[in-house]
Amino acid sequence: MALPSPPIRFLTYPLLGVVKEHVRAEFFARVLSQRVGRPVIMEQARTYESVEHEVASGRVDMALATAEQCNLFESQSRAVLRAVRAGRCYYHSAFICRAEEPLSLNTLHGRRAAWVAPLSTAGYLLPKRYLEALGLSPSELFAEQRFYGTYRQALLAVLSGEADVTAHFTTHKEEYMVRALLAERVGPDERRLRPFAFSEPTLADGIIITHRMPPPEAAAVVKAITAMSYDEDGGLKPVLAPFDIQGFALVQGAAVQAPAPRAAVNSDYLTLDVDTQERCQHVWSSTGTIFGRDVRNSQGLSLRELLPPEASIPLESLVRSARVNNVSGRIHFRMEAGGQPRLFAAEATLRPSGPGEEPPPLGLLVRDITELDTLEQELYRLASFPLLHPDPMLELRRDGQLRYANPPAHSRFPDLLELGTQHPLVKAAMMHARRNSPSDGPELVQLAGRFWEVVATPLQDNESLRVFAKDVTARKHMEVSLMHADRMASLGTLASRVGHEMNNPLAFLMANLSFAREEIGQLQEALRGGREGVQAVAVDEVIDALSEALEGADRLKVIVQDLRQLTREAPSHRARVDVVNVLEDSLKLIRNELRHRARLEKDFQPIPPVEADEAGLGHVFLNLLLNAVQAMSEQDAARNVLRVSTRVTSAGEVIIEVQDTGAGMAPEVLSRLFEPFFTTRASSTGLGLSVSHAIVTSLGGTLRAESHPGVGTLFTVVLPAAGSPVTTNPPQPEHGLAS
Repeated sequence: MALPSPPIRFLTYPLLGVVKEHVRAEFFARVLSQRVGRPVIMEQARTYESVEHEVASGRVDMALATAEQCNLFESQSRAVLRAVRAGRCYYHSAFICRAEEPLSLNTLHGRRAAWVAPLSTAGYLLPKRYLEALGLSPSELFAEQRFYGTYRQALLAVLSGEADVTAHFTTHKEEYMVRALLAERVGPDERRLRPFAFSEPTLADGIIITHRMPPPEAAAVVKAITAMSYDEDGGLKPVLAPFDIQGFALVQGAAVQAPAPRAAVNSDYLTLDVDTQERCQHVWSSTGTIFGRDVRNSQGLSLRELLPPEASIPLESLVRSARVNNVSGRIHFRMEAGGQPRLFAAEATLRPSGPGEEPPPLGLLVRDITELDTLEQELYRLASFPLLHPDPMLELRRDGQLRYANPPAHSRFPDLLELGTQHPLVKAAMMHARRNSPSDGPELVQLAGRFWEVVATPLQDNESLRVFAKDVTARKHMEVSLMHADRMASLGTLASRVGHEMNNPLAFLMANLSFAREEIGQLQEALRGGREGVQAVAVDEVIDALSEALEGADRLKVIVQDLRQLTREAPSHRARVDVVNVLEDSLKLIRNELRHRARLEKDFQPIPPVEADEAGLGHVFLNLLLNAVQAMSEQDAARNVLRVSTRVTSAGEVIIEVQDTGAGMAPEVLSRLFEPFFTTRASSTGLGLSVSHAIVTSLGGTLRAESHPGVGTLFTVVLPAAGSPVTTNPPQPEHGLAS
């Protein structure tokens, strides 16, 4: 059995910034795949540099590249096809400014330039070289130069006043031609822009076909792509739209090599008038033939005399129905043409006639729509994805305004349109977009008793967000059940450790109490017998024993309290807490111990409040500060530093860092740091950090530690800011643990 052909990897430069252009690019790949008999995977590079890198490393079969890159790789490639725009294989760069603030080359000094990218030919390199040829250095000429990634974003920067000048490609040094191109980028706002200068021309950008593709297949690809520019029967010109071109051509020197003309068996369309006698008038075809027949000089023929039966019979039916019903009509019919089955569309158009006038001829248009129908099917398949997808999908503007929501989104969230930007789902999506860190995972939001994971992905135009919501309620309940089972197993292990940990102070306590009881009994007998002299010593010994017993009881009390803190449920009532105030209070409690071990450095940047139990949060900070202080030796007090800082991330999360310059921890110690009863200090219960970790986790945050022996340790607490739409409390199991 023959193995399937590997796909052709086609990489494009990052200019396809509009959603419709992404769809058209996909169509182009589908059509090319049909023509060459191999799947084509269209990918968009993130930068111009990555296109160059991928071509140079031989990891792509084809690449839509800039003019500079085409020139660079032309001698190293199978072929380079240059883009044809307005009949030309070259273009200029037009300098663009705001219409209300006209500029000239003489008034550019001190202005701000918005360029596309460092390797964009018309968007940077051409205007740069043109200015340098005039003796103007862009770095000295402009007060500011910035790269915006796409032509559209650069133009928007000029429109918004963020920049004063940009550049755009054009095939003609003519204002109205440039305006037509600008209208494709910014719509009616093109009226607010105007070109004021033009660079020298350069050969156009194009498609590089690399040596990774075998010669026979490369020749087939060249033939297929160039044919799209010249075929009259393919109906493929719309798929070239994403490249802002009319086609591609092989260019060698100054000569353009067009593909060899094929025998025309079909035409894009046939137009004719049919009079009341069903005779054909004004017959015209772009090639002079249709269905393999010559239609020139066919004035006065009937449809059956002009066309084969497979076409004439359905067309006669259409014409007669239109006249009888006095309404224009349309039909599709299939027939074989040139040895291939083709699909045709025919439209009959009635013309109005005046009172008492003879009915005018009926207009008839016949088009070959085979390729267009294929593209339409692909379009329906693409459009059906959000429509038929079972999960809610949304598209939002950058300000949260709803652009689109699929049917499941409206059915699961009926108040979506009513609440708009205030809907919890939209808030969660905007929060995820602001985080801009895919590694952090999706946002979790609880709505009407169900849990949803929300992911927001920015589209290439950088003006919209594509939002995906997934119902994870069943998974969350399963996770809670597993956590409950794991917790029970952990408590079993914990119980054995508790028994071991409590055994020593308990034995110590019982021994001292037993001794005290025995001594008090002897004192009682001595007092009854009237003996004296042993009372003071005996009483002192009893007091010492009781004091030691009290110490053992206190140790047991601390262990029990920490265990309750470790195993209890999160507090149900929380309040908005000022983190800096809690930190300051905790620092006051360790002030005396800190004075003898290290100096304090504080960096408290403004942060929002968090929703928390203030006492629990203070317990966390006190534990971390005590661990940090106790990790530093009094002998090194002069160099020891305790650093405490707060800041907020771009996603709005609150960060608290506690860092010491102590001895640090070995990796094997660090890996067990948050285990209950694990400690490296004899005076510690080993529960402080476990309790702290449990408290932070219950608040929807994270606690992590980094440590290097001889350098020190850094504890980082991450907490969500108050007012976050994300619900972090998991659903409770049916049988909860007692506190």
